Amino acid sequence: MCSKLGITKKALLITGLLLVSFLPLKAQHSSKLRLADIFSNHIVLQQEKPVLVWGQGQPGKMVTIQFAGQKKSTTINHNGNWQVKLEPIKSGGPFTMVVKSNGALVKLTDVLVGEVWLASGQSNMEMPLKGWPPGAPILNSQEEIKNANYPQIRLFTVAKNIALSAQDKMKGYWQVCSPQSAADFSAAAYFFGRKLFQELHVPIGIIHSSWGGTPAESWVSKQCLMQMPDFRETLKQLKTAVPQMEKLKDWLSQLKSVDLSKQNTQTFWQKTDFGDRQFSASDFNDHFWPKMNLPVYWERTEVGQFDGAIWFRKEITIPQNWQGKILRLSLGPIDDMDRVYFNGQKIGAHERMGLWQLKRTYSIPSKLVQEGKNVIAILVIDTQGGGGIYGHSSDLKLFPEQAVRDTIALSGSWRYLPVAEIRGQTMYLFGNREKNYFHRPKLALSLGPNTPTVLYNGMIAPLIPFTMRGVIWYQGESNVGRAKQYETLFPLLINCWRQQWQEGAFPFYYVQIALFDYGSKAKSQLLREAQFKTLKIKNTGMVVTTDIGDPKNIHPANKQAVGNRLALWALAKTYGRKHLIFSGPLYKSMKIEGNKIRLFFNFVDSALIAKNGPLKDFTIAGSDHKFYPAQAKIDGKTVVVWTSSVQHPQAVRFGWSNTAQPNLFNKAGLPASPFRTDNWQDEMQTE
Repeated sequence: MCSKLGITKKALLITGLLLVSFLPLKAQHSSKLRLADIFSNHIVLQQEKPVLVWGQGQPGKMVTIQFAGQKKSTTINHNGNWQVKLEPIKSGGPFTMVVKSNGALVKLTDVLVGEVWLASGQSNMEMPLKGWPPGAPILNSQEEIKNANYPQIRLFTVAKNIALSAQDKMKGYWQVCSPQSAADFSAAAYFFGRKLFQELHVPIGIIHSSWGGTPAESWVSKQCLMQMPDFRETLKQLKTAVPQMEKLKDWLSQLKSVDLSKQNTQTFWQKTDFGDRQFSASDFNDHFWPKMNLPVYWERTEVGQFDGAIWFRKEITIPQNWQGKILRLSLGPIDDMDRVYFNGQKIGAHERMGLWQLKRTYSIPSKLVQEGKNVIAILVIDTQGGGGIYGHSSDLKLFPEQAVRDTIALSGSWRYLPVAEIRGQTMYLFGNREKNYFHRPKLALSLGPNTPTVLYNGMIAPLIPFTMRGVIWYQGESNVGRAKQYETLFPLLINCWRQQWQEGAFPFYYVQIALFDYGSKAKSQLLREAQFKTLKIKNTGMVVTTDIGDPKNIHPANKQAVGNRLALWALAKTYGRKHLIFSGPLYKSMKIEGNKIRLFFNFVDSALIAKNGPLKDFTIAGSDHKFYPAQAKIDGKTVVVWTSSVQHPQAVRFGWSNTAQPNLFNKAGLPASPFRTDNWQDEMQTE
């Protein structure tokens, strides 16, 4: 569970249920009276706005809702659908909602009225309050969980679901915020909701719908995404995928399966046999297995989007002078878990969650080392997002413990065999002959959570048209490398959701991705710039996180700052707390003054400040477009930048790298966003 270059990974624990939906909506309707799945006990309804309540029932029959002194009725249409609009209600509760039709009755209890927000995105939004230890903890997690006792805050998590068409059903239910429920809930969303509750003193409802490692295009409807030529060919291919997916689903149903929701994820992987004795044996014939060049994320190979278990085998030749010596096996990081054998004997394993960034090194006992042919066998288990042995080529090597410079390189060709596939909380175990992986029905395109439109269909569409105040969003890591495209895609997503909800330009506040070492070719600063440019969309706001990131961990631990800064935007812009400073400095304009450039900003507050020393991470260039490290100083509410290397400056850049940690803030303690004053083509992203 990691984030890999362009593939941000994931929730460490397998949370939520993955439902792949193929049937048209009309086939899902029932004559039985039911409310849409967003309605359950402990729900929070949006205050001071007309509230839509909807569901299914017997066509032609009357349905009546009684709630908070209101009584509303309508007739169920010929498709079995109904919708009722309640008049605006002031915050309060608990109330009871009673829905009646044709002798049937549905009752919701402990209903509150207050402020409702939708939280969505990828792993940094999905990351739970308990974190994903040890690789990705949440700051002060145990204490935060202990104190998460807020009965007036309610939490709803949408179960993971990919779908080829817009769905009206989903899995999930409202929970009262407690240490037990908050521990598994989105940390960023929880801190956002907690801050709103502390300031507004009304019930708060947070709907969480996110999936780690997913790109923005997965969250956009087909109707909207067709506006972008980049995705039209894929969308056409999706039309042919329905019968293929039905065939695959039928084939998988014939395999032995395990319900992972009933397993202890801390011990299950250690005790599960994946054919270890057979596939680790030195004399096993693996010549019918295909080959994969390691290291690599297997999503980037012919395997495609795949979660599950894959065996890797490699035959090596040991020189005579190594025989009988203790060897060290270096494999680099493995996503997520591994079990390692040498000549059929297990030499080590990492079989618990949270270690996807840990570089693996194992000791091989001298008694196993023989001259000539030897076999290394590795079982890799990946539970979600990108998987595999994915480090650098130099990580994969074998060497004597006492002669580290005498090595055998292990990068390159390995034999591989997938032996189990995870779909949501079901693991399917492949068999022999016609039931092995290679007989698995093939798809015209790789279908998974990264496929365009499928998460909108499965995890957003079922929420529409639930009445809410607005959206908070934390995503972008998986679109690094496609920043120019994101400049169009992200605003399209925002406008698409607003169009589908038909509630006007509701607030949409988002988080600019934090620093992380994506690699020299990634240029995540361009993705941050695309997010900065999205502020031109009406009623949006951006949280800057340059001060809380970690170049070695794509999941910053300080989600308190993320949630609180999102809440500042909401409190100031949505709830009218005009005295609040809700943004750090945002670049506005520049002025050339001789051999210096003066920079002007919005959201300065009363003053600019440099934290922990002189200003840093400014560069400056002349007409040759060559940038040099620059000196910078605060002058009133502006910043002046210069260097002796550039006598006729033309442009300035600030925080312009994957891992920059600039220190320009306003007096409110909010960091300035990275920016550039130029639009020179030399900074176009690398494909």
